[in-house]
Amino acid sequence: MLPMASPEIDALTQALARLPGLGPRSARRAVLHLLKKRETALTPLLRALELVDERLSTCHVCGNVDTSDPCSICADPRRDERSLCVVEEVADLWALERSRLFPGRFHVLGGRLSALDGVRPEDLSIDRLVARISAGGIDEVVLATNATLEGQTTAHYIAERLEGLPVRLTRLAHGLPVGGELDYLDEGTLAQALRARRPID
Repeated sequence: MLPMASPEIDALTQALARLPGLGPRSARRAVLHLLKKRETALTPLLRALELVDERLSTCHVCGNVDTSDPCSICADPRRDERSLCVVEEVADLWALERSRLFPGRFHVLGGRLSALDGVRPEDLSIDRLVARISAGGIDEVVLATNATLEGQTTAHYIAERLEGLPVRLTRLAHGLPVGGELDYLDEGTLAQALRARRPID
């Protein structure tokens, strides 16, 4: 950690080092930058974190993380209520939103099925998804799970659960790299995958 730094600064550095994509060295650089630019970087960051901490909520409709419930996507009357995109995590929802190509609504599963990690169907919001679709008003369900073995397994399980319901099931095109995760893909790749979605056999 920072040499001769106070326990508070060390604690900040350690907290930042636990964030994805930041190791100890990157965290030290970030802390030094924040301390050097206190008025323009540290203070606004603290205010933003406090506001998010006070207002953060999980959308009871789709599972998105926002500062309002329902979230801004579910509350937007311009969204196409007849199209529903199913994703594993909130990061995947945000990645697809960055592409600005999907006009419908979302459903966040909260993970993916994994026998190795002990993640079962009841650990995900699959029952809530089935209930949303059973209520009617949805024509197409886009299964946008990641192109991993677990993601494919999750998509097949959901397809089986939705069998018999009057909805068209589609998947993102397999231009997505196998083993790739939506949050790490660029907008062009996501856009192509959304455009080329196809029915599930």
